[in-house]
Amino acid sequence: MNGASSGKTEQDPQQMLSLSWHDSVWIPALDRNNVMDYFSQRSNPFYDRTCNNEIVRMQRSDPAQLVNMTGIEYLLLHVQDPVLYIIRKVHRLTPEKVTPLADYYILMGVVYQCPDIMTLINCRLLSALSLVKEAFAEAVSYARYDPSKGYYWEFPDDKKADRERKRTGLEDEPREAQGRKSISYSTNSSRNSLPRPSLERCRLPLTRHSYPHAFLRISGRGTTSNW
Repeated sequence: MNGASSGKTEQDPQQMLSLSWHDSVWIPALDRNNVMDYFSQRSNPFYDRTCNNEIVRMQRSDPAQLVNMTGIEYLLLHVQDPVLYIIRKVHRLTPEKVTPLADYYILMGVVYQCPDIMTLINCRLLSALSLVKEAFAEAVSYARYDPSKGYYWEFPDDKKADRERKRTGLEDEPREAQGRKSISYSTNSSRNSLPRPSLERCRLPLTRHSYPHAFLRISGRGTTSNW
């Protein structure tokens, strides 16, 4: 029947934030007219039975008399039939002055206690610090030290990129050698395809006018010429 076991208001406030309560018998007929009676069930751990609401209910007095009393009181703060109801616990000092103590919301018939601002901020900070701690732990795992290089970072993506570059280099090297071989073959083929000059065309007439020194005659006394 109850989402949480019956408890007292003297429980630890942090424990109260983790509790919830509901009565499945009331939920189908729950509305703004009976939500305060639903909240004041004895099995509800969020309800303080020493409050002024309980005194008025036990005395069967008019609920309008609550503003003239001092002490703990529960007020219906917000209504959104039939989904959401917000009830505030206050300490009434005068008919015009009250001190808020806690807020409770009833969502789809289930009662929860709203966390206060300090608890909410602490929870968010702890969550953020936990994520920052995990980030620092992961960053430290990537730190490396080498006597020749000093401190440096080594990420998994870097290793993968190095392996990819090495693999790509091994694949490109045969291609480059094949390209150089193809260029050399093309050069030799072009050179061989050029027409070679004929020896007959390159032979020059041997005359005394073109090569006079070829007709020099050497004698015992000196050099003479046949001109």
